[in-house]
This record gives sequence, C-alpha cells and structure tokens, in this order.
Amino acid sequence: MQIDGGVPAVRALSGALRAALEGGETVLPVSHDTASLAGNVHSGEPVEPDTALIVLTSGSTGAPKGVLLSARALTASAKATHVRLGGPGHWLLATPAHYIGGLQVLIRSLLAGTTPGVMDLTAGFRPAGFAEAADPVLRESGPRYTALVPTQLARLLDAGGAALAAVRAFDAVLIGGAALPTELRERAADDGVAVISAYGMSETAGGCVYDGVPLDGVHISTDGETPGRIKIAGDVLANGYRSAPEATAAAFADGWFHTSDLGRVGGGRLEVIGRADDVINTGGVKVAAAAVERTLRRHPGVHDVAVVGLPDAEWGEVIAAAVVATDPAHPPAACDLAGHVRSQDGAPAAPKEVRVVDALPLVGPGKVDRSAVRRLLEEPSARNTP
Repeated sequence: MQIDGGVPAVRALSGALRAALEGGETVLPVSHDTASLAGNVHSGEPVEPDTALIVLTSGSTGAPKGVLLSARALTASAKATHVRLGGPGHWLLATPAHYIGGLQVLIRSLLAGTTPGVMDLTAGFRPAGFAEAADPVLRESGPRYTALVPTQLARLLDAGGAALAAVRAFDAVLIGGAALPTELRERAADDGVAVISAYGMSETAGGCVYDGVPLDGVHISTDGETPGRIKIAGDVLANGYRSAPEATAAAFADGWFHTSDLGRVGGGRLEVIGRADDVINTGGVKVAAAAVERTLRRHPGVHDVAVVGLPDAEWGEVIAAAVVATDPAHPPAACDLAGHVRSQDGAPAAPKEVRVVDALPLVGPGKVDRSAVRRLLEEPSARNTP
C-alpha cells in the first residue's frame, strides 16, 4: 500500500498492520518515491508463511532489499522497547511510516492499546508541525514517547520555542535511522531532551540496542577482530530478503544477522565504529570515515559533514569530505580542516579533498546518501585541495 505522508494513509496502514500481526495479509508499505523499487512485490504475495511485513531498506549504499519480517519479530522488538523505556505509553509518529522506525511506532501503539499521534509529513518535516502534532499526545496521562532521526532533532533544537518545548516534554525520544553525533546528543541533553540513541535496522525489526545496551532477548557479538563486524541474534531477526536466497544466506547464518557495521563489545555494551564498507584504504593505511567525520564535527566551522574515499592513482584512495559550514558566508578553509584532523587523528586521516555544500544529500529516513556524496565530490568543480 502507498503511503503519502498524510494522516489518513497512516491510519489505514495501522489497520493493515493490526490485521497482519493477527495472521492476515502481508503488508508492503511504500511511498511515491519508493513504489518503483518494489518491482512486482505486492501485498499477499507468496512469502514465508509467517511474514507479516515487507520493508524496503533505504538503499543508502546499494540497491534496496525487501526485508521479510514476521509478527513474532515485530512484537518481540516492540515489547522489549516498552520494557526498556518503562512501560507501554502514547506515541507520536513523526518519521515516514514506510520505514521500520515509523512502522514500529505504529506497532508499539497497537500493542499498547493506544492511538498514536501522527504528524502530517506531506509537506516535509516542520518544527511547528511537530509541536502541533505533539500537543494531543502530551495531554495524555502516562509515558509519552516519540522517535526521530538526527536531522529532525537538530531542526527542533534550532527552532527553539514551542518545538523545543514539545520535544523536551516527551519521556523518551528515540533517535535512529542514522548515527547520533556526540555534539548533537550533548546539545539535546543541555536543552533537557531525553534522547536515547537506538542502533538497529530493518533486518532487526528496528532499533535493538539502546544507548549501547542490547534490548532484552537481543545478543550482540563481533566476528573476532577489533573492531569487528557486528553480529546480532534474537527473536527480532527478519526471515531474510525477498527473492534473494544468496543475500539471505550471506547475511543470516547460524542464527546471527551479520551487519555491514564495525564495532566493539565490552562490558555488555556495544560501540559502533562505522560501516565496514566506509573504511578508506589510503596509502596502505585503513581509516574509518566515521572517525574522520566525528573529528571534523568538532571543528567550530563545521555544522555537518560526510566523508568518503575517492579513487586515486597515487594513494589508492584519498579521503574526501563534503562539509556544511556553520556560517555559510565564512566557510572554514580546506587547509584548516585538514590540519584539525591531522592534529587529532594523524596525517593519514586528513582529508585531501574538501567541498563546502549547502546540505548533505539524504535518502530514506535521514541517512546520508553516500553514493550521491561520492558523485558530488568527484565533480571537477568540487576539487579543493588543502
């Protein structure tokens, strides 16, 4: 079924999800810009008998996949979330309903027996619209929750006023869909927003690690290296990928889902380093793009940044950065940014190409479109060598 971001479509989706969780027809939610990605997938098509939901991944680094989720996985995730947060409550849906983060807001509401507030997203995310949609939810008694992506959180903090007051009033604000920068988290905490960083993906029925701690019933490990590829096990796992047996066999093996992320596990906590395919091999030295991004975000002239590797005849790959300036009228110099990274992470991590952009290209629920960033930085006009 097609979801346009409007409230009526979301209410219809919620009804379809209720039926699917009770053994009814499989639900495949798509938006106008993802409908073509579904190909010939349709609700009710023959899949594993217990598949309640097919979710298209965002495709931020490759072709989208159709993730097959059972009612068991979806309810295990929703119930574990409520246990971690302090019990069932009232939810506000403020993210696209066709992605797993938004879908889980609806499922948690169904299990809690509450009617979720729904923000109209047909015109995009607006802080004033968030405050308006939050008002009836915040009038309810008991716990009040919402889920956002980092970009939305930043916009609410920037807006201040009624938008900030609204997000501050929620008992918990789950932040997922993309990594939560440390600086943004600290800023939210200073403003009194109860943020919880959620790590997970469609293949795990949504966030399954909150602030580094796995939800009840979820097990986390790595492949043995330090850092290693993160593996996840538990009832929250998907059945696999639609019509993709080879991809399913590669990702789901021996009861574990093998992610594309690198991390460390210690003391029962998970530290996510970044994506394995975002490691840049420059001059024989492996550099994590996420680590360079974290350092660049600490520069006062950088509001946001995305780092990728570009092919280079001499170095194999060079580190390249697309930077959103804190003050667009006075962007930081490329040499200053390179020196900032060099002083903290060493010479190999310093970007050799920098481009200042108005905004980073996004895909899905708020992830940086790294393929688009790479194309942007490969343009001849983008070359700005420190």
